[in-house]
Amino acid sequence: MSSIILGPTFEEMLHPDTVAPDIRTRAREMKTRDPLDPINLFNIAWRNADGQLYAFRLPKQLTGVEANIVALYGKEFPTGSHKVGAAYSVLVEKELSGEVDPSRHTVVWPSTGNYGIGGAWVGCRMGFDSVVVLPAGMSAERFQCIESYGARVIKTAGSESNVKEIYDKTHELARNPDVRILNQFSEMGNYRFHYHVTGNTIAELARELNGQGVGRRGVSAYCSAMGSAGTIAAGDRLKQVWPACRIVGLEPVQCPTLFNNGYGAHDIQGIGDKHVTWIHHVTNMDAIICVDDIECKKGLQLLTEENGMEVMSRRFGVPQADVETLSQIFGISGVCNVLGAIKTAKHYRMGKDDLIVTILTDAIDRYHSVMADLSRTHGPMDEAEATARLVSIFHNQKTDWIKEGTEDTRRQWHNLKYYTWCEQQGKTVEELDAQLSEDWWLAHQAAVSLIDAQIAAARGQQAQ
Repeated sequence: MSSIILGPTFEEMLHPDTVAPDIRTRAREMKTRDPLDPINLFNIAWRNADGQLYAFRLPKQLTGVEANIVALYGKEFPTGSHKVGAAYSVLVEKELSGEVDPSRHTVVWPSTGNYGIGGAWVGCRMGFDSVVVLPAGMSAERFQCIESYGARVIKTAGSESNVKEIYDKTHELARNPDVRILNQFSEMGNYRFHYHVTGNTIAELARELNGQGVGRRGVSAYCSAMGSAGTIAAGDRLKQVWPACRIVGLEPVQCPTLFNNGYGAHDIQGIGDKHVTWIHHVTNMDAIICVDDIECKKGLQLLTEENGMEVMSRRFGVPQADVETLSQIFGISGVCNVLGAIKTAKHYRMGKDDLIVTILTDAIDRYHSVMADLSRTHGPMDEAEATARLVSIFHNQKTDWIKEGTEDTRRQWHNLKYYTWCEQQGKTVEELDAQLSEDWWLAHQAAVSLIDAQIAAARGQQAQ
């Protein structure tokens, strides 16, 4: 155990004020002084050093609906995305079980973006030789981030929805006995981070808001696009707290896998990977909604460029402070999640007493190159275009591309796992069928406390 660099427990990521004061102080200092210092592992949390949540209530002048839409935003995590929490959770569990050893193993992070960036940061901070397998068509900023953290990149063909090509490369790499594949699509550490840390954080946020008179029914809906389907796991915790809470999954119109067994290519980077992931609790999902990728990109440009910011403030009355915040906390998938939340509010006729929560995974710093390409292909966004976008993309978001999670559709979503996980990835039918029992998911949720105890024990051994 002496060679292992340990970070926080799940409970410490949920409540960073429980971290030992000396460690917390050092982590607080190093967040800006040296972001690559391993002590920054203790900055993996949805709260800042003062205990304030990274949360933002979207102005209704933007959303156009009466329901309260609130987003947790990930840009303040060590890598600029909450996916670093999932990457850390997967790796620390593997260390504790003895499956990976930094003195021997190379760890491989298959990803379409933020998980790979998180893996590059976490793996190298924890002493591992790290490789990220990423489609060549992803934004230039993603590759720059990965390499700046000290990891290597292997580019595969395609873009966001070309996960099969990633799997093929990892199978090739896994022939080396000293390589370990940390697959976000199947590793339950990813699920556990979001079930326990993100889910309970949202529950605490909802209680805070309720005390302010916002969301008198608790959380009415939780909306999340699926990439690895880690983030949507927070909904499992929220449904335990508020059984009426609706879990709404989001996909691109251009690649509607769960919606109608569809396929295709899209550019909402981080979601819609053309398969149903192993860790996705699909039988607990209440609806699937599809969102247009071009609307997400045009919406991001509206929120982050000067003409759009001016229109929001001057023509629609969005407070200037909110305009500034909006320009800093959104990436493409964040716009997707908010558009999905707006569609959810309209479809279920939610009003002023309802609270819809969603997630903003990353921010504009990952997409300047995408925005530049958008301007080249669609022309610059002037004031008239910005006005039209706010109305058409946000206020007039339609209630099309919505499918309810009936007993039949949930079973169909579950059955889709067979083709990836049993035919291609070596899972058995018995393992797949076990996921139909709620007990299977409860057992993985209960493992959080066991893993935290293992981390505490490992710390005790290192202290001796």
